[in-house]
Amino acid sequence: MSGEALLQIKDFSVAFRQANRETLAVDRISFDLKKGETVAVVGESGSGKSVTGLSVLRLLPSSAHHPSGEVLFQGRDLLKLSEQEIREVRGNDITMVFQEPMTSLNPVHTIGQQIVEMLEVHRGMRGEEAKKRVIELLTEVGIPTPEERLGSYPHQLSGGQRQRVMIALALANEPDLFIADEPTTALDVTVQAQILKLLKELQGRLGMAMLFITHDLNIVRKIADRVCVMKQGKIVEQGPVDEIFRNPQHPYTKALLAAEPRIQPAPPQPDAPVMISTDDLKVWYPIKRGLFKKTVGHIKAVDGVTLNVRRGETLGVVGESGSGKTTLGLALLRLISSDGPIVFLGKPIQGLKFKAMRPFRRDMQIVFQDPYGSLSPRMSITDIVSEGLRVHQPKMSAEERDQRAAAALKDVGLDPATRHRYPHEFSGGQRQRIAVARAMVLEPSFVVLDEPTSALDMLVQSQIVDLLRDLQKKRELTYLFISHDLRVVAALASHVMVMKNGKIVEQGPAEKLFKNPESDYTRALFAAAFSLETAQ
Repeated sequence: MSGEALLQIKDFSVAFRQANRETLAVDRISFDLKKGETVAVVGESGSGKSVTGLSVLRLLPSSAHHPSGEVLFQGRDLLKLSEQEIREVRGNDITMVFQEPMTSLNPVHTIGQQIVEMLEVHRGMRGEEAKKRVIELLTEVGIPTPEERLGSYPHQLSGGQRQRVMIALALANEPDLFIADEPTTALDVTVQAQILKLLKELQGRLGMAMLFITHDLNIVRKIADRVCVMKQGKIVEQGPVDEIFRNPQHPYTKALLAAEPRIQPAPPQPDAPVMISTDDLKVWYPIKRGLFKKTVGHIKAVDGVTLNVRRGETLGVVGESGSGKTTLGLALLRLISSDGPIVFLGKPIQGLKFKAMRPFRRDMQIVFQDPYGSLSPRMSITDIVSEGLRVHQPKMSAEERDQRAAAALKDVGLDPATRHRYPHEFSGGQRQRIAVARAMVLEPSFVVLDEPTSALDMLVQSQIVDLLRDLQKKRELTYLFISHDLRVVAALASHVMVMKNGKIVEQGPAEKLFKNPESDYTRALFAAAFSLETAQ
């Protein structure tokens, strides 16, 4: 690392104007970033981490302004550049990976087209040269069979694969500064380790600086040189990673480092009735080629899965990104087509039409992986949370629905007074809590939780795990818990199922599986997770 700072943020503030009031999101922060250095910004959801990163590229909405400070990149104040000048910096000198890839990728263009566009605009690459570079980038970030994936659209990729495409886009032009806003949130532990290794290798080769925004302290240990801890818009502590982790000074930093979900998994319920079961369940997508779109093969997203989940239990489903975890959850809820019997509360539901399924919907809920994509941007939070009540309890008054929505938001740790705001006014972690509230307000009996804690910082993660555990005890809830975070799975799951390429590799009681995994793949998965956790 050279001694001269590549990026300098000095006495910097960000405020948002809303109607007649102003909210200070970032309050007079200062730090710098040298060439080849990695600075991590950590803190709770809503602390101002992402706003800081977006400010560097001037990507905040028009309601934002800067009461104080400078953002100097190579000596130039980015806040004073013209629109044309800042466009030349974006994507070329400074690039950014956003927290929610589904909303960052264009849904009507293939991933190949989107990366080629970046290469054309900034490097003048076209034709076979551009295609070859795209395949290289997709290979580097761990996309399997990249030649086949060039024609895929974002919705045809898993959450983790979409995030890898975003990283490929950001690295395409070999930038001087790489801003990563939760870049490994959607990734399983094995790919997470690969991506962190890749970023370190590229950083060494290119001399690239990284501003790494994350809530995962294990990643901070692994990748960062220095760390800034943020709370309520302020940097409360900063310094070398080893020093901060070894001897934190601020009470908030101490609480953050001490946060860990309590290991109290739901006990197995061998005598409880089976909540949901399936036998040899399959979800195959045809691969069609040629003029007449002839089926030449299948993508076997879920390939012969058999499971039984009893009332009050939690089945943890783990595996690599693209292994079929989310597809399995959607199939069990009859949100996508599948082959094989599905029995819910003793009643076969496979093959039921939309109207016949509606009575079951109140008891079957889901919390999606991408809260921004699953929350309507045109609805207020109270309308989003109470929407299910309007459908399933039409006789309930508007006032009562609003009260139920407020109570649900309070249950997940959000101020009920914020319920008249809209999703874009909340951080990623806060949006995830809104998604949990929307599912729980109907008091369901079976909930699919698709990475519900992936966007949350350690403190809030522990709170949400405790919340889910308490709700389960009070209401005898049954969970299908999909996650790549084995620490959270260990805290909640009574049984664990390991998936790879659509198939079950191994399953059994959580305590037994974590102590003595039998398959090589499960051992590799656990080893990757524990190597991240123990990295110093």
